[in-house]
Amino acid sequence: MSLPAPLSMKSIAIVYHSPYGHTAKVASFIANGAEKTGAAVHVMNVEQIDWDILDQADALVFGCPTYMGSITSALKLFMEQSSKRWLARAWQGKLAAGFTNGGGLSGDKLAVLQQINLFAMQHGMLWSGLPMMPSGRGSDDLNRMSSFLGLMTQSDNAPAEVTPPKGDLDTAIWFGEYLGFLLNKFK
Repeated sequence: MSLPAPLSMKSIAIVYHSPYGHTAKVASFIANGAEKTGAAVHVMNVEQIDWDILDQADALVFGCPTYMGSITSALKLFMEQSSKRWLARAWQGKLAAGFTNGGGLSGDKLAVLQQINLFAMQHGMLWSGLPMMPSGRGSDDLNRMSSFLGLMTQSDNAPAEVTPPKGDLDTAIWFGEYLGFLLNKFK
């Protein structure tokens, strides 16, 4: 039996769509990073949403694969289902961030992050990007995609057990830690 979380503990909910497991893997690495900061982390697929957890979380992180330069239809459906919360301004002032995974090195991942960012802005949320300078272009390097709006990762056409590469997963951990530390700065 676990002890109840202290009232001061910050919570992060990570909402993702992942048809093949790669984006779910990235979500779990973001969660690992955030947990290192003491944040309570809830990870959920868009097909199994707990709206109460989202409403109570201090931060919401949204992610999906990049499909044809856009978000997936499942994430779009989730966005549309949040309309009552948009109208009530239920998520206004929460921290928000985004991530995407795709097969190509580019694949228009930036367009996906922009769509997620716009969704968060519609809700009146506070956006956090990925303030990490790119460290190179190799698969073991941090932020090899040179993204600043959010986290971008790339998976080869292989099972999620072997891709995305180590550098992308290490960047996901760093991103989660950054979000947790950022939340701790809020009163």
